[in-house]
Amino acid sequence: MSAETAVTFLSRLMAMVDVLVFASSLNFSEIEAEKNMSSGGLMRQCLRLVCCVAVRNCLECRQRQRERVNKSSLISSKTQETLQGISATTTAKTPLENVPGNLSPIKDPDRLLQDVDINRLRAVVFRDVDDSKQAQFLALAVVYFISVLMVSKYRDILEPQRETARSGIQAGRNIRQEINSPTSTVVVIPSIPHPSLNHGFLAKLIPEQSFTHSFYKETPAVFPDNIKEKETPTPVEDIQLESSIPHTDSGIGEEQMPSILNGTDLETSTGPDAMSELLSTLSSEVKKSQESLTESPSEILKPASSISSISQSKGINVKEILKSLVAAPVEIAECGPDPIPYPDPALKREAQPILPMQYHSFDRSVVVPVKKPPPGSLAVTTVGTATAGGGLPPSSTPNIFAATGATPKSMINTTGAVDSGSSSSSSSSSFVNGATSKNLPAVQTVAPMPEDSAENMRVSQMHQKLSSCDELLYSSITAKLERALEKVAPLLREIFVDFAPFLSRTLLGSHGQELLIEGLVCMKSSTSVVELVMLLCSQEWQNSIQKNAGLAFIELINEGRLLCHAMKDHIVRVANEAEFILNRQRAEDVHKHAEFESQCAQYAADRREEEKMCDHLISAAKHRDHVTANQLKQKILNILTNKHGAWGAVSHSQLHDFWRLDYWEDDLRRRRRFVRNAFGSTHSDALLKAAVEYGTEEDVVKSKKTFRSQAVVNQNAETELMLEGDDDAVSLLQEKEIDNLAGPVVLSTPAQLIAPVVVAKGTLSITTTEIYFEVDEEDPAFKKIDPKVLAYTEGLHGKWMFSEIRAVFSRRYLLQNTALEVFMANRTSVMFNFPDQATVKKVVYSLPRVGVGTSYGLPQARRISLATPRQLYKSSNMTQRWQRREISNFEYLMFLNTIAGRTYNDLNQYPVFPWVLTNYESEELDLTLPGNFRDLSKPIGALNPKRAVFYAERYETWEDDQTPPYHYNTHYSTSTCTLCWLVRIEPFTTFFLNANDGKFDHPDRTFSSVARSWRTSQRDTSDVKELIPEFYYLPEMFVNSNGYNLGVREDEVVVNDVELPPWAKKPEDFVRINRMALESEFVSCQLHQWIDLIFGYKQRGPEAVRALNVFHYLTYEGSVNLDSITDPVLREAMEAQIQNFGQTPSQLLIEPHPPRSSAMHLCFLPQSPLMFKDQMQQDVIMVLKFPSNSPVTHVAANTLPHLTIPAVVTVTCSRLFAVNRWHNTVGLRGAPGYSLDQAHHLPIEMDPLIANNSGVNKRQITDLVDQSIQINAHCFVVTADNRYILICGFWDKSFRVYSTETGKLTQIVFGHWDVVTCLARSESYIGGDCYIVSGSRDATLLLWYWSGRHHIIGDNPNSSDYPAPRAVLTGHDHEVVCVSVCAELGLVISGAKEGPCLVHTITGDLLRALEGTENCLYPRLISVSSEGHCIIYYERGRFSNFSINGKLLAQMEINDSTRAILLSSDGQNLVTGGDNGVVEVWQACDFKQLYIYPGCDAGIRAMDLSHDQRTLITGMASGSIVAFNIDFNRWHYEHQNRY
Repeated sequence: MSAETAVTFLSRLMAMVDVLVFASSLNFSEIEAEKNMSSGGLMRQCLRLVCCVAVRNCLECRQRQRERVNKSSLISSKTQETLQGISATTTAKTPLENVPGNLSPIKDPDRLLQDVDINRLRAVVFRDVDDSKQAQFLALAVVYFISVLMVSKYRDILEPQRETARSGIQAGRNIRQEINSPTSTVVVIPSIPHPSLNHGFLAKLIPEQSFTHSFYKETPAVFPDNIKEKETPTPVEDIQLESSIPHTDSGIGEEQMPSILNGTDLETSTGPDAMSELLSTLSSEVKKSQESLTESPSEILKPASSISSISQSKGINVKEILKSLVAAPVEIAECGPDPIPYPDPALKREAQPILPMQYHSFDRSVVVPVKKPPPGSLAVTTVGTATAGGGLPPSSTPNIFAATGATPKSMINTTGAVDSGSSSSSSSSSFVNGATSKNLPAVQTVAPMPEDSAENMRVSQMHQKLSSCDELLYSSITAKLERALEKVAPLLREIFVDFAPFLSRTLLGSHGQELLIEGLVCMKSSTSVVELVMLLCSQEWQNSIQKNAGLAFIELINEGRLLCHAMKDHIVRVANEAEFILNRQRAEDVHKHAEFESQCAQYAADRREEEKMCDHLISAAKHRDHVTANQLKQKILNILTNKHGAWGAVSHSQLHDFWRLDYWEDDLRRRRRFVRNAFGSTHSDALLKAAVEYGTEEDVVKSKKTFRSQAVVNQNAETELMLEGDDDAVSLLQEKEIDNLAGPVVLSTPAQLIAPVVVAKGTLSITTTEIYFEVDEEDPAFKKIDPKVLAYTEGLHGKWMFSEIRAVFSRRYLLQNTALEVFMANRTSVMFNFPDQATVKKVVYSLPRVGVGTSYGLPQARRISLATPRQLYKSSNMTQRWQRREISNFEYLMFLNTIAGRTYNDLNQYPVFPWVLTNYESEELDLTLPGNFRDLSKPIGALNPKRAVFYAERYETWEDDQTPPYHYNTHYSTSTCTLCWLVRIEPFTTFFLNANDGKFDHPDRTFSSVARSWRTSQRDTSDVKELIPEFYYLPEMFVNSNGYNLGVREDEVVVNDVELPPWAKKPEDFVRINRMALESEFVSCQLHQWIDLIFGYKQRGPEAVRALNVFHYLTYEGSVNLDSITDPVLREAMEAQIQNFGQTPSQLLIEPHPPRSSAMHLCFLPQSPLMFKDQMQQDVIMVLKFPSNSPVTHVAANTLPHLTIPAVVTVTCSRLFAVNRWHNTVGLRGAPGYSLDQAHHLPIEMDPLIANNSGVNKRQITDLVDQSIQINAHCFVVTADNRYILICGFWDKSFRVYSTETGKLTQIVFGHWDVVTCLARSESYIGGDCYIVSGSRDATLLLWYWSGRHHIIGDNPNSSDYPAPRAVLTGHDHEVVCVSVCAELGLVISGAKEGPCLVHTITGDLLRALEGTENCLYPRLISVSSEGHCIIYYERGRFSNFSINGKLLAQMEINDSTRAILLSSDGQNLVTGGDNGVVEVWQACDFKQLYIYPGCDAGIRAMDLSHDQRTLITGMASGSIVAFNIDFNRWHYEHQNRY
């Protein structure tokens, strides 16, 4: 706190005291009681304050007088610096004057006490005069205070000349000494105006080592920190408090100011105040004066440290304070106003403005020299107090009392006549005595005097003085004295008079006489100030006041001191608490700031990342658009230039068309569709591997060091993810959050695209509606990939809409559960590998909630996507469906492969299927002989007993400590095996060559014969391969259609197409028979045992050992944790090993798999495909004749029981339709409890509106069709829910949608340039969505999308007036007359009036033409089954059967003019009907006739099968419908042989 602030604070505090205490008549006793104070404590505190302010004002007056003296005495100083320093000092304002807006309390500097101080002292004494005891005590203390000050003032007035004369000499010496003193420092002690901020109403500038006053010793806390920093460190003892209070700036302004302001807590809160501490020293001196009287002077002259340690004991230096109050100018010689030159100019500047006054030392006996004074210079030190910031010379504190006698009792020398010479000569010793004297402080002169002669000495000195001066001087001294004391003397008199009874008892002389009685006489008779002063100066009065009034003062001061220490402790405690709180807040602030900074940095990084991501997305989009544009251009070019295109000609078509396997999967996940291959070639540059290039597989295994110790984890550890529903709540929440995201990218993560033989690093970005993958083309590994391979890799710059996602599966990659496979609506899938499982989870929660699709009876939830394979297996209904024979063996095996992590995208995890046949030699294969089937309870390696022994011995005699024992060093499924099987078809040919340095296998190792491969798998100890699913559906894999040079075997057989067993005349036969074997009863009965080996409890553990089914440990899930391998080289080697050894599927069950139920047990279940029934059933169930005789040209049997109206919808030639209710009774016939008395024993009930002829208007389509259109079955399509009929043939080139409920038109669809001639609908999926194809006379077809949700053509109900087709199919030269669409295969097959039938994809690409023989030029009917058979009927009774890949499989001619054809759901059987009214059943693959139904009396125009394939409904030319019993199972080979 600056001096100005301190003074202002003190003056404000006094103003408050004036108002609350002196100007009011409040009773403080209650407050004192409440605050636990002694009675009168507040008034005593006020007295301490008043004394403090009064002394401050005294000192300011003295300072002003000095300034006048300084101007004259120092003007001739030789040192310019000194002159500047002093002029600065002399012109300095008082601290109060420096404070703006404050009026100085000094009205008359010549007065001893100002009016305001006198009034306050009077108020203190007389305020509570009724409380006599308290008032007497205060009066006594005030008497002491005023007496001391009056005597001091008298001495000042008496000898101003000597002081002036002396000061000049002293100044020069002091300056020199200060400059020479290295330790001299400026110490500024700001005044502490608040009463409780103790011991500092005086400040001083003194050398640090001389700072021994106990007042400061005990209270170093008064130094503010900023001052302390400027000090030279003082000795430890100098600073130490008695109570060891730590240094704080508690002394400044941290007191409880509010409690003082409201006047309730003055005593406690203001505790230690400046004056009390200052005056406490006085009182202790008084006490000591009553104790021992003499003490060795030498004890005081010690080094600073000892002095300081002495002065720490309470009250040693008490005298200074009293002396400073009543300083006498006796020792002027030693204590002239010597300005301290500032060692530091900065300090000088700082201190100069606050040098209000200088003081005399008021105890010259306790000093410590700054350092040993050099000869001729004077050691001068200052001990005492100073006001705020005063620039004090050493020893300049004014004395209050000074005694000239050497005797301890000599109190006050009023004459002070000591010559300067003697003074200076004895200056050293004169600094000693006062401290030892236990009397009132004395300033010792050179000649000690006996006590009894002191009075005489004083009188004689006064006489000498008076005689040496003229009358004028004497009168001027008297005048000065009168002027100085005229206001204060009456107060003293007043107190003496008013408290006479008390004071007379108290102030007793040395012999016990009452001094006040004679004094009162004198006072009453005279108002002379001089007399009063003389009275007070007398020895008796001095002794009495010191002895008696001093006690009151001691008590007053001691109380203040106690309060001081208590308050100091409190303040220190509060300060420490405050510091702690502030530090904590500071720490919090630092923490918050750091947090804020980190958030800012994070935000900036996020923004940068987002910018980068946006930039990446933009460039990726550009790249993607470029790729898409190229594809589109290529597509348009193909459409225009192919043989059937606008610019096409036969000569333009390539000599050799290359084909590749498309990635399109059907419902059973079969990839059967071949598409044109722009990158195709015969690979004529590919060489053949030589035999020497192969080591034995044993060597390969042994040569690769295993790193088992590095990375083995518990093989059984499977992180189970709970399948409870809690998880979905989270996902919903996250879904909402994701929806609210404004940014373009919800999630962006590094990922690897996993494709066959390609692993491409890149970035996967997920927005709220799309997934993007952008490959990192700068990645060195990517740059190494063969461009030929990349040509077959889709998704390198991929974009997939959320609306296209159908399923999301968790997958493994390199045995780590860090991959995902996403299945799309376009029946392809894409697989990504991520850095860790946490990322996988994030990605799943960013994708739509589709689960693993709708096929496996599992909820569409994200937790299902994240479930483990074992959980999927347990939760799915597929095993029960398989047991009940609702799904085939093939479908069930494909399901197990899919959930166990097998995928087409990773050749190391390709789906596994079993060998089921063992006979590949005979001409005919009898599927009823058990000997032709493999034992599925053993792994492929254990089928041959001799080889099984070899494997068992290998396991039992295992010696390698590094690797756990195994039976087989190769695996039943590796990428090598897969490529080996599929080497003849692209893209696997390219993949194979890429994996084998551009070479085909050695001819003897190439897959060249099925029988040979089977033999090898039974004999070779390093071949335990199982099959792949293609063996059961893909005949093209056995044909070298691209003409590769695969070499010549050692037995001189050229390797070309695969040699098939003799019982298979063509690849299609082999696949068909192999599939029949897979579905046979023998396999059904033991397939569960093979599942145990591959997916089940015999896969690992002791059961695997018992079953001879242990493979290399690196093929098992959980055997290695790649993340724990930090060495990249080691990790790469481990990954290569995993790739090399193959991977075992995830273990789906740890208990035996349940067997399949037998067909006989299920024969009464209506839905069973193998329902073998009573042969005696009637062929014809019923005939329904409509009132109208118009031929029934269209029949649609949508009879599924879950439909709102299961019905058979019929449409006649006159466009009258009927919705005939279907009753599911037929399936129950022959079942237990079946009764003919049931209400609806007939399956079809005629539409009541037609039967009653009541609502025909609701059933008649009145809109006119074009006259040239011949109405037939192709003109109509009924939606799968029976609610709408689509009709074509209208003159306005549209086709129209009508409601079956009302017969009203609901939509008209335009798009063709000519009349629409035929319509077809694909099979429907969940929700009723399907494709509609319209063919027209404009020779084009349009593919439309029917929305089952909105019941319109097109996705958007808002644009239902002008829906857009999904694709335009071109290539025909004539009017399109027939069309069939299969959504599962993604194919549209259409026939025109003339020319070949064309096969298009549903994206609009023309795949191929189905070229029949020269007679087959006019197609009329087409039927496609999802099994891949395409039956086309041509004019004049000719039939052809094509595979979907364009191969003509069979042909036949019949005599009937066929009007309707139909394929059974499994594609094995064909039903035909025509003008001669006979229904015939054929075997589709070779047109072998199976059955002829009895003829009808009219031609057949249309037919359809019920959903259960048990009832055939035909529409007749006579206007009736006939329902036939049909059971395709009775033509099944097993039925014919067994039942």
